[in-house]
Amino acid sequence: MTHDHDLVLRPTPAQTEAALNPPPGRNGGDLVVETLAGLGATTVFGLPGQHALGMFDALRRSDLRYIGLRVENNAGFAADAYGRITGEAAPLLLSTGPGALTSLAALQEAAAASAPVLAISSQVPTAGLGGGRHGYLHELPDQAASFRGVVKSVHTVRTQSQIPSAIEAAWKSALTAPHGPVWVEIPQDVLLAGTSIPVVTGGDAFPEDLVPRPELTAVAADLLSRAARPAIIAGGGVVRADASGKLRQLAERLQAPVVTTPGGKGAFPWNHPLSLQSWIEDRYTTDFLEDADVLLVVGSGLGELSSNYHTFKPRGRVVQIEADLGKLESNHPALGIHADARLALQALLETAAPREDATAGDRVREVLAKVAARIAAQELTLEQEVLASVRRALPADSPSFWDMTILAYWAWSAFDAKGPNHMHSAQGAGGLGYGFPAALGAAAADPARPVLAVSGDGGALYSIAELATARQYDLNVTWLIVDDGGYGILREYMNDAFGEATATELTRPDYVALAESFGVPGVRTTPENLEQDLAKAFASPGPSVVLLPAVLRMFAPTHLD
Repeated sequence: MTHDHDLVLRPTPAQTEAALNPPPGRNGGDLVVETLAGLGATTVFGLPGQHALGMFDALRRSDLRYIGLRVENNAGFAADAYGRITGEAAPLLLSTGPGALTSLAALQEAAAASAPVLAISSQVPTAGLGGGRHGYLHELPDQAASFRGVVKSVHTVRTQSQIPSAIEAAWKSALTAPHGPVWVEIPQDVLLAGTSIPVVTGGDAFPEDLVPRPELTAVAADLLSRAARPAIIAGGGVVRADASGKLRQLAERLQAPVVTTPGGKGAFPWNHPLSLQSWIEDRYTTDFLEDADVLLVVGSGLGELSSNYHTFKPRGRVVQIEADLGKLESNHPALGIHADARLALQALLETAAPREDATAGDRVREVLAKVAARIAAQELTLEQEVLASVRRALPADSPSFWDMTILAYWAWSAFDAKGPNHMHSAQGAGGLGYGFPAALGAAAADPARPVLAVSGDGGALYSIAELATARQYDLNVTWLIVDDGGYGILREYMNDAFGEATATELTRPDYVALAESFGVPGVRTTPENLEQDLAKAFASPGPSVVLLPAVLRMFAPTHLD
């Protein structure tokens, strides 16, 4: 009998020749790019720096496509989006010290949203590792310590022979459910030194599956089959696992209403008779979910945004499927199933008995009608019309990337993503500046589709330099900037809490003129012309900016009632 672990991959004649006679002029950086190519990478993001020049020089001898951004944090956001769109580990090449540290906020977002980012940073020369304190430029006593609380795994390389294995281990870590960012650091001298190590020709790019325990799925299937009022909360784990089809099959078999979290946008069809859409930040939805006698939570830790700010108190049994072990039962007691969402949903489909429930659709429509009436009573016509204009203008198969701005908060609840993996925001970590650079990463991943980025003027100033990146690589992104003259949501928060806002008002540039100075077409629009101007921008290849001067308001929260 032959076992998988007995198999040995035999080199081809061409690989043998390359191993015996590696081309001259290679260095440690070549081992990095060769390993990435061998694992299947085609595109890398990043920003060069003194200690990382060995890697960037090696790109010249590689077929890898390089997308260079202007700020390391924005390069991280671009890699994050590339990983979300493709499902592949997105390489991010960075320099030491300040360059590395500037990426931390982006890596936190990737960790919170389970985006597979493979960050590879240079380090000071080997003599400076371990706190040697030689006074090298960019030197930190322990650079990796700054990343251990953010990324899934840290891999420090000390010799050239360690490079292929370290990068392969990091690649697998990034793509093991739950996906996430990982960190590899390689000293400057290791990257620059010439190498006689054979050309890296391949790698094992396939992580192990995270399979559910069968005794747990059997109990879960029995609970759901016998439930009187089952309901489902679908989170980002469903999207990351490409499990929306299986979610729909299970919901229909159980006649269980489904609500999606902000991270789970598009995981369930918006207009399906069982769809509660994504009005999870609403007390009517919260009440409905609390009334479920069995609640299936798939791919969500029921954190702050997904639990109506921790006011959600389930009264029935909770079954939680979650790939992140630390999130199992972290907020509510549950039958916790540690598994990839796709595999766990498949197990439930194989064992759960069908349910009949003629009232499920009526109960869903009743909740949605109550939500609609609550919003209508607040006289928020402008906000609803702006969001509807964006939806009508955006092609159904185009992805959108939203910064932390009032229109995005509306979109979390009220925007039809038109499909899984189509709508993304910075709601994982909640930092500013995500929308535009992330959209650039998505456009690099799929140039055939126009991509939408949405920012407020505050968030736009975080990433305005990336207009140069958009133009340089001719990336097909339309950037909608909603200009309200400041940090709009913080203005609302402070006015509500203190009666007056402080430090929220901004002097801002003429965004249209600024875009045009980069060679990017720009147009100033109005709510009435927004749909037309966006549609025109989407129809024109390459980057563009649409500026909407408008002061939008949020709908009233229900978690404070």
